[in-house]
Amino acid sequence: MRTLTRSILACTVLAVLASAALWHNSANESPAGHPVKAVPVKVATVEQADIPRRVSGIGTVHALQSVVIRPQLDGTLMRLWVKEGQFVEKGQLLATLDDRDWRAQLAQAQAGLAQTRAELRAAEADLGRYKALSKDDGISRQQLDQQQAQRDRLAATLLGNQAAVQVATVKLSFTQIHSPLAGRVGIRNVDVGNFLRVSDAQGLFSVTQLDPIAVEFALPQQQLPTLQALLRAPTPAPVLALPSGELAASTPLATGYLQVIDNQVSSSTGTLRAKAEFANPNLALWPGQLVNIQLQTQVYKGALVIPSRVLQRGIDGTFVYRVRNDLAEAVPVKVLDQNSEVIVVEGVAAGDLLISDGQSRVRPGAQVQVIADEPAPDPAALSAQP
Repeated sequence: MRTLTRSILACTVLAVLASAALWHNSANESPAGHPVKAVPVKVATVEQADIPRRVSGIGTVHALQSVVIRPQLDGTLMRLWVKEGQFVEKGQLLATLDDRDWRAQLAQAQAGLAQTRAELRAAEADLGRYKALSKDDGISRQQLDQQQAQRDRLAATLLGNQAAVQVATVKLSFTQIHSPLAGRVGIRNVDVGNFLRVSDAQGLFSVTQLDPIAVEFALPQQQLPTLQALLRAPTPAPVLALPSGELAASTPLATGYLQVIDNQVSSSTGTLRAKAEFANPNLALWPGQLVNIQLQTQVYKGALVIPSRVLQRGIDGTFVYRVRNDLAEAVPVKVLDQNSEVIVVEGVAAGDLLISDGQSRVRPGAQVQVIADEPAPDPAALSAQP
């Protein structure tokens, strides 16, 4: 009985081994008996680099300083010393008003000052003589006190005359209008020969500082802790200004740094305003211009970067097909950051070959044939979305 059982068991094992060998041969042969061809695929190499993470927003360019040039006294505009669109320095002469009346007032104030100064000298001389006579009782105490009062009254008048001269001098200086800052002259609103009043609604023109310049933008309130950490950091956070509608532009208009965030969150929009300052030597940014802002919040050191078309999604999550020894293997990966071009992942190694085209015909363990390597992803292209 035992011999019969052993014989049956041995036959069963031989049958299983024969079936396995037959299946293996059939799996590696086509229906016509030929070996199965390898799946042609394209591959991309996993690159390693320091990749910045950025949040994006829409911003408006604002001048750090902009001044409307207005007259500080009434008068006729006699001459403009600058042209529209001209760049001026701080303190540069911009315009002059008719100053004849104000020069006359200054001369009148100076004459009054000189008259009072002469009277004061005479009163002080008389006071000295009165004091000498009072020692010998040559004059009464009342006369001495009256002379002292006269001298003090003239001294006070002298102070008033000096103030009047200062006022007239200041008003005369207002007939020459100087630039309070370095910047660009705007379009002129008034022509030479017009009578200007201090109460006029329009000024002559504006002077606007263009370099450096600022951009104000808004981010979701969830970014508040990140913004606070960036302001506390020892180095300012870089900010890119891109043309409106071109978030993926390779060349930014300007590069600046985060300067300040607003002191409150907007209750209507749930956003927080922030301001960045930019060097603007080529005048690529202009007040009132709309730009896209990308604020760098962190940097992935030694990040692993792959093209976005390499990533696959399945029931168990994201994965990639890696090629080793001409065989495809599914490798689960974790996505850290991504945009439309490249993805930062964990789970692979730098230099790995990943299938970038032909994944639909590939199964784990399938034999593949690399027909051409895809160019490596450009790490600089990563601009993470908020």
